[in-house]
Amino acid sequence: MANSKIIAIAALDDRGLDGEVSGHFGRCPHYVMVEVVDGVQGTVKVIDNPYFDAHQPGVMPQFLQQQGANVILAGGMGPRAINLFHGFGIEVATGVIGNVGKVLAAYLRGDVTGIVPCAHDHPESCGDHGGEGSNVGGRA
Repeated sequence: MANSKIIAIAALDDRGLDGEVSGHFGRCPHYVMVEVVDGVQGTVKVIDNPYFDAHQPGVMPQFLQQQGANVILAGGMGPRAINLFHGFGIEVATGVIGNVGKVLAAYLRGDVTGIVPCAHDHPESCGDHGGEGSNVGGRA
């Protein structure tokens, strides 16, 4: 039986694998949705984040689950959101920055596995945490 998953990658633009990862999962304008079967990348599509201008806690895990996602990769995410995603059966890996395709490749190699929670104590972005627990392998 094939091991299949759909990976949602928070993106700053609609260029798919050529785009850039967003620093924040809920305030990104797009998600790159990638089907992966037995570790091999398949179909890639870009979807708009319908909550981009009206981000509210708890809506993104449900929305992405409805899109079939069972993994989310993003720059930053607060601890409550991480718990909500886990409650919807969605694996979370954060602390990634750079090119969407390179971040996806790093995840598929097993180099992106950790969570770098965002404390939300800065207004501009949640993507540059560094330090202990940093997901350096996923940075592109």
